[in-house]
Amino acid sequence: MSEQVQHMIDWLEDHLLEEFSLAELGQSVGYSPYYCSFLFRHHTGISMKKYIQLRRVFLSSIRLAETQQRIIDIAVEHGYSSQEAFSRSFKDVLGVTPHAFRQHPQPIQSYIKLTIDSYGRELTMDISGKQGIEQLQRQVEELYEHEILNVLNGQMMFEKFRQNQWMGRSDYVPFNEAMCVHETTEEIFGDPFCRVRAQGHGSSLEQYEQIVIQPLQPLMEKEYRCIVLWFGDDMFCQINLLTLLAYLEQKYYQGTIYVNVVQEQTYEVQQTAIQLGSFAGIYRQVLLNQQMPQEPLLPVMYQGVRLYLNLQQPDNEIAAFIRSHPGDSAEQLLPQLFSLFSHYGLGDTQYLELIASVRQASA
Repeated sequence: MSEQVQHMIDWLEDHLLEEFSLAELGQSVGYSPYYCSFLFRHHTGISMKKYIQLRRVFLSSIRLAETQQRIIDIAVEHGYSSQEAFSRSFKDVLGVTPHAFRQHPQPIQSYIKLTIDSYGRELTMDISGKQGIEQLQRQVEELYEHEILNVLNGQMMFEKFRQNQWMGRSDYVPFNEAMCVHETTEEIFGDPFCRVRAQGHGSSLEQYEQIVIQPLQPLMEKEYRCIVLWFGDDMFCQINLLTLLAYLEQKYYQGTIYVNVVQEQTYEVQQTAIQLGSFAGIYRQVLLNQQMPQEPLLPVMYQGVRLYLNLQQPDNEIAAFIRSHPGDSAEQLLPQLFSLFSHYGLGDTQYLELIASVRQASA
């Protein structure tokens, strides 16, 4: 059945910039329109309408950033009937208008063509990605010499950077957390925070502090002229990034901050200078109150926050996918979840907890 779904995806990609016809797709694969819709969502966890929107917005964002083509022409070229319809769809996905994005291009989450047979495959960083990382690091070191701290999202990224010596003589530490799951507190990295987070992860306070807090001691104790935050473009990384930016506000950090967003599919790195001022409030709204903030966000963080808030709903798309596959074991589900929902960035621990929770609620 996955071959038929891949055929649907290929058909959608071939007709992505045209007016969508579910009837024509059905004729192409030999199924009724209703069954096509059911089959697509069942195997991908997303509706065809949403898939088309995400792909069109992602492709159009590239044209906005790299060309001076008129916005109305880009809108029509990407299947929209008017500039107004394009602007509504673009802002719905990225939180900014096409005009604002063109004026100030910022990192966004990549959304490439789905490939159903890619379950379990790993992406590897190519040489251009390595060169991009090294070039950015040299540029920062020229400005701030070695009074720089690099914070990397997770132990795996930390080990990768350390083994390849990409940070030169600058300091670097990992942030070993998963802030997109379990409860938190308003004051970040204090004793109440550590107790609440340790309890959520099912670990002792000592274990939590050893894994999460101790590696961050340079961030907490030293004064750096520049801090560079290296995070992926998925939801997991963006909620971690939001937490660190809120912490830097809480400690009244006065230096320069760069966010380096690594796009998972291409490993291209986009650097953005960050001005503190609103992140503590956004952290409170999102992680404590489970609300969409009114303050403007980086488009990639806007996408991550929306995915995070969606994940808090009992009928979220991941839970729906798990419920629609009652006969699959957790081990069978994991590679599918990794592939189809890579934009969430969840790991096996989070997925296993989610599978158990969904199935317990359905029992």
